[in-house]
Amino acid sequence: METNELSMPTKYDPQSIEKGRYDWWLQGKFFEAKSDEEKQPYTIVIPPPNVTGKLHLGHAWDTTLQDILTRMKRMQGYDVLWLPGMDHAGIATQAKVEEKLRANNISRYDLGREKFVEETWKWKEEYASHIREQWSKLGLGLDYSRERFTLDEGLSKAVREVFVSLYNKGLIYRGEYIINWDPATKTALSDIEVIYKDVQGAFYHMKYPLADGSGYIEVATTRPETMLGDSGVAVNPKDERYQHLIGKTVILPIVGREIPIVADDYVEMDFGSGAVKMTPAHDPNDFEVGNRHNLERILVMNEDGTMNERAGKYEGMDRFECRKQIVKDLQDAGVLFKIEEHMHSVGHSERSGAVVEPYLSTQWFVKMQPLADAAIELQNNEEEKVQFVPNRFENTYLHWMENIRDWCISRQLWWGHRIPAWYHKETGEVYVNHEAPSDIENWEQDTDVLDTWFSSALWPFSTLDWPDTEAVDFKRYYPTAALVTGYDIIFFWVSRMIFQGLEFTGQRPFNDVLIHGLVRDEQGRKMSKSLGNGVDPMDVIAQYGADSLRYFLSTGSSPGQDLRFSMEKVESTWNFANKIWNASRFALMNMNGLTFEEIDLSGEKSVADKWILTRLNETIETVTRLSDRYEFGEVGRILYNFIWDDFCDWYIEMAKLPLYGEDEAAKLTTRSILAYVLDNTMRLLHPFMPFITEEIWQNLPHKGESITTAAWPEVNTSFTDNKAANDMKLLVEIIRSVRNSRAEVNTPMSKKINILLKSQDDTIKATLAENKAYIERFCNPEELEIATDIVIPDKAMTSVITGVEIILPLEGLINMEEEIARLTKELDKWTKEVDRVQKKLSNEGFVKKAPEKVITEEKAKEQDYLQKKATVEARIKELKGDA
Repeated sequence: METNELSMPTKYDPQSIEKGRYDWWLQGKFFEAKSDEEKQPYTIVIPPPNVTGKLHLGHAWDTTLQDILTRMKRMQGYDVLWLPGMDHAGIATQAKVEEKLRANNISRYDLGREKFVEETWKWKEEYASHIREQWSKLGLGLDYSRERFTLDEGLSKAVREVFVSLYNKGLIYRGEYIINWDPATKTALSDIEVIYKDVQGAFYHMKYPLADGSGYIEVATTRPETMLGDSGVAVNPKDERYQHLIGKTVILPIVGREIPIVADDYVEMDFGSGAVKMTPAHDPNDFEVGNRHNLERILVMNEDGTMNERAGKYEGMDRFECRKQIVKDLQDAGVLFKIEEHMHSVGHSERSGAVVEPYLSTQWFVKMQPLADAAIELQNNEEEKVQFVPNRFENTYLHWMENIRDWCISRQLWWGHRIPAWYHKETGEVYVNHEAPSDIENWEQDTDVLDTWFSSALWPFSTLDWPDTEAVDFKRYYPTAALVTGYDIIFFWVSRMIFQGLEFTGQRPFNDVLIHGLVRDEQGRKMSKSLGNGVDPMDVIAQYGADSLRYFLSTGSSPGQDLRFSMEKVESTWNFANKIWNASRFALMNMNGLTFEEIDLSGEKSVADKWILTRLNETIETVTRLSDRYEFGEVGRILYNFIWDDFCDWYIEMAKLPLYGEDEAAKLTTRSILAYVLDNTMRLLHPFMPFITEEIWQNLPHKGESITTAAWPEVNTSFTDNKAANDMKLLVEIIRSVRNSRAEVNTPMSKKINILLKSQDDTIKATLAENKAYIERFCNPEELEIATDIVIPDKAMTSVITGVEIILPLEGLINMEEEIARLTKELDKWTKEVDRVQKKLSNEGFVKKAPEKVITEEKAKEQDYLQKKATVEARIKELKGDA
């Protein structure tokens, strides 16, 4: 860029500066991975949002963190791939499409499988375009040339490869088991798709009569409707009360079926009556006991939760209606003798909210133990393990892996990856392969689809053209660098990606997992439709801009913690952006058309120049270090303090002296430093606030097309000047002290006053003399005296900073008693500080354990506080006339 003709509007309006910028980035292909062999690859795959609706604040937070990482790494010279994509979300999407059809009195069965899937693809296209629009509003630097969908052909190929491979290894099997059944969506659920809620229920105590007429045995249940499927009663073999009954039979009430009494260690003798009714088709524990004793599995319910023909006279009734009727019938028969109220945990479908039914069904399962063992073993290798941030979540992950159960992967849906298994129409033989059998007319494909998480588990490598292990993208960009996700899906997704990645690529799928929490409202409540406390990120962007939302989300909490959303805080972030805008406009307006080639940092620098360059170095070092540790909350604080306090409030104000002066060399140096600091600051801030930083950077003298591909700032050690930093600190303290003193006695800055600066230190005195122009500019003195010996007038305000006593003779403006009271307060403060530091230094334990540097710092503090205390004491004596 040859010149910097200022095109920045006078007011910061995020809508106008954000408009069109994203399209400009995309046209420039700044976000596309270049496969540049000279650069180190850095990959993140987006956690694919479901095509069921629009993105919420949690998505905005999650993707903003990824955008920060990828923008920063791109600037640091990495070949960055941030791969976008979406998830077909089987149950959730099918439910949405069925709901839409129901509004027109159409069911999926009216359409048939093929037409229904066509309708669902239309839904997907509509909502995928909504999601892309939201990504653009957020400013996400995604490589759309590599966008994937969990049902696209490449991913479907990967899914078939994994299924067939695991099947051939004996790790996928088909069997009749008790699974979690959702009667509303009529599909199986995995354990982690079941939400447990405490529900008021009851224990129903019943007497099952012995077949030989010698008495009865007492049992209890919370689900009396399932008794129709009882095929046994179990007791503990060591229970003396029942040993004589083992092998006998009881008559199942209502049904009249004779069922055996069996002995099994599963039964707890001291729980209830010590006898348990067995319903192997409707309870997972009963299923296991039934297997051991060859008890019949009698299914008494249909898939929709109504009773079937095995339920006799209750056939066709809803399961809960049946419960009421059976309870009444059992009471009438004298079988049910006690109902005991009982609060118990009941499983509900995460998707439909229906009460989950433990249900005997033939399903496909993944045998998890070998896969889990390998994943657990990986975490014992420090070099190869997945690093969790914060690391406490590794324990969460391991606990689940160590207590793993086989994974039910079949779903009774039409939308999803069809299971690659066929059954011979005559022999019932099972054929599992990538493609259908050649004599297809003799075979029928399994009607089920795979659990959504089955395909999502392959996302880090299936999106990179695996199973073609020679594919360019797979070889270059796998394993991925980082995964960013919420702690709520460690079990659902993170764990599954790890064990599948390990099984099929031999490597961890990502080096780091950055875990964030949930977005909550200001009161700490989870956002939900029922509470009406949800916030649409697009509404926030419409009001305050994407940069303000992004900065708030990314800096508002530490890793692993929940975030409380506050519109007030988003507004304060907008104020920060506005401050940056106004300061940048001022700087640019005063650069006088400076070009990149004219920037000259070799000239003579003021203390303010040296200080701001030193502070910039410190900021670059700290921001880079903390960003690499994912401490974005701290990064936000560091950037805010540097930009708002150091650059805007101090340096720009001090820069006005040379800018408005006559010294042309000083003007060029100041303009050059303004350009250099502003350029580097915009680069540091860019990953957090991409829109405003690009706009400002385009107006700065710069090289390159876009800030997105500009180099990440580096520390220039030749610019670090610790003496200048200390001198500036001293000047700032003096200016602040004078301003505070003026405020205390209501003396405006416009009114000139005499200022006396007393210092016994010749170096400090020389520094003050050299920089008196700043003190005059910011303190507005009538007269300024800097000396070692100063006679302090009776009526004066004094304050003490390190090495300097500031005296403001305020004849007629000061109340003597009030000044003594103020100084007494200050004396109390320094007395406490002296006491605190001396206690620390007299503590043997502290002195022995603390590093030498810390002890030296504490001793320096002690001397500083003692001097301040002595100075204040002396001033109080003077005012009281005791001197």
